[in-house]
Amino acid sequence: MTAKETLRVGLIQHSNSSDVEHNLQKTISGIHEAAVDGAQLIVLQELHRSLYFCQTEDVDLFDLAEPIPGATTQALGDVAKELNIVIVASLFEKRATGLYHNTAVVIETDGTIAGKYRKMHIPDDPGFYEKFYFTPGDLGFEPIQTSVGKLGVLVCWDQWFPEGARLMAMAGAEILIYPTAIGWDPRDDEDEQTRQLNAWVIVQRAHAIANGVPVISCNRVGHETDPSGQSEGIQFWGNSFVAGPQGEILSHAEDDDDEILLADIDLQRSEDVRRIWPYLRDRRIDHYGDLLKIYRD
Repeated sequence: MTAKETLRVGLIQHSNSSDVEHNLQKTISGIHEAAVDGAQLIVLQELHRSLYFCQTEDVDLFDLAEPIPGATTQALGDVAKELNIVIVASLFEKRATGLYHNTAVVIETDGTIAGKYRKMHIPDDPGFYEKFYFTPGDLGFEPIQTSVGKLGVLVCWDQWFPEGARLMAMAGAEILIYPTAIGWDPRDDEDEQTRQLNAWVIVQRAHAIANGVPVISCNRVGHETDPSGQSEGIQFWGNSFVAGPQGEILSHAEDDDDEILLADIDLQRSEDVRRIWPYLRDRRIDHYGDLLKIYRD
């Protein structure tokens, strides 16, 4: 492979504290480390500035939200320009008073914002009360063009839905990217935890296979307590990974520690794989109309 055919990516997996400035500097330190090791595209975990605050419903936590562009995009833009890299960052966006989104922003090598994606699928489960904080995205499933390729950026809960991955691929995404914050309920037994983790990896590898594109998934690690005391908190399971267009694992992080995960993606493989597995060619869109229904009664 020539240099132009290979893209080195870096994933910044780490634990978080209640000190948002400390978290940001920890992230930036990881970005520098990944860049020194040759990463050209660096992906951050979901809501990397703070603890995962959605374990409880608290109006004071809206103070964590910030505008885009804003202070964090400026800080990350300076880093991207300094290191000549592309950064995918996940932020709690304050769009207007009373209107907030879970937003991924893509920053170009010159420090400018190449585009953003607002999380479309918003969960509302015990410990993951995101509907209280986030308005569903309104930007659709549109890839973002960058100097390292056309990026199909989605966020966490989106990773369980094949429709989002397919629509990004149909719009020309060359890589699917999922900033993530997911973990175990410490009360679940080991078998249940294994099933959940395996399902999470499998469904994203399936997106790679079904669409013939690489997938990048960056998760956080560490235990975060539930401020309400109603649960035992969340043990974020790490396991950030990069998969190739046949679902092959290119790089995989551990489940219990901070890690700068690197992987080299062969940008030509999607072309080769789609020639032998032409799923887009053989789709029967003339019989998929019922997909627009919630359920077939």
